[in-house]
Amino acid sequence: MRYFIELSYRGTAYHGWQTQANGTSVQTTLEAALTQRFGKPMYVMASGRTDAGVHARQQFAHVELVEPFLFTDSFIYSLNCILPEDIVIHRIFPVREKDHARFSATFRYYQYLISRQKSAFESGLTYHFRPTLDEILMNEACKILLQHTNFQSFSKARANVTHFNCRLDFAYWERINEDSLTFHIRADRFLWGMVRTIVGTMIEIGQKRMSLELFEQIILSRDRNKAGRAAPANGLFLVEVGYPNEVLLARSMGQGAGFI
Repeated sequence: MRYFIELSYRGTAYHGWQTQANGTSVQTTLEAALTQRFGKPMYVMASGRTDAGVHARQQFAHVELVEPFLFTDSFIYSLNCILPEDIVIHRIFPVREKDHARFSATFRYYQYLISRQKSAFESGLTYHFRPTLDEILMNEACKILLQHTNFQSFSKARANVTHFNCRLDFAYWERINEDSLTFHIRADRFLWGMVRTIVGTMIEIGQKRMSLELFEQIILSRDRNKAGRAAPANGLFLVEVGYPNEVLLARSMGQGAGFI
C-alpha cells in the first residue's frame, strides 16, 4: 500500500530535503518520526529535493506499508507531536500503487520573496535586499525566459541530469508593496539551483547592471559562469506541487478508512 504525505516545513535548520551524511535533513527527520511511531524502519520519497535553507509551504512524499493502515487525525497529530515545530504533516492519504510522489508530479510552483525592510518576524523567510529594483525590467526578462526551454546557464555545474530542458508555465514578478517583491515561477521540473540563479541574475537586471540583451545571451550560452550569483536560500519557497486529479482524489474525499 502506498500513501502520500502532504507536509510543509521551514528549511532554515536543515541541510535540504535529502538525507545528508554531514547534517540534518527534512527527509531524515520525517523518516525518524515515522520509524518511531510505527516501530520499524520507514522510508519516504519526495516530489523533489529542496536545497539547504529552502522552505516548503506544500511538499509531497510517499511511503509504503505492507498492509492498509487507517491514518486518523489523532494518528497524524501524534506524528506532529514527535516532529519538531518547523515540520508539519497535514494529511496522509492512500494512492494507487503506480502513483509516485516525484514521477507523477506535473508541475512545481516556487515563490521567491524579497524585502527592502528588515523584519523581526520574517527573519530567514525573506531576502533582505535594500537596493531599489525595477520590476518592470525584471518582468521583461521573464518574457524572454518564457521563450526558452534549455536552462543550463542557471543550473549548478555538478547537476547530475540527462538534459537541461524545462517547460515553464509562467514566470513573473509581483509588487506586493513599495518594500516587497515576490517572484513566481512554475515548471514541470527544475534544475539544481535554477530558481535562485534566475532570481540572482534578474536582480542584476532590476538594478540596471545587466541588459535584457545580455540576459538572453546568457540563456543561449548554456554557461553557468555567465549568469549571476544565486540568491540566498532563505527567500525561496516551494508553494505547490501539482498532480493529475485521479492521484489527489483520495485527499479531496477525506481520509476515509485509509483504503483504496
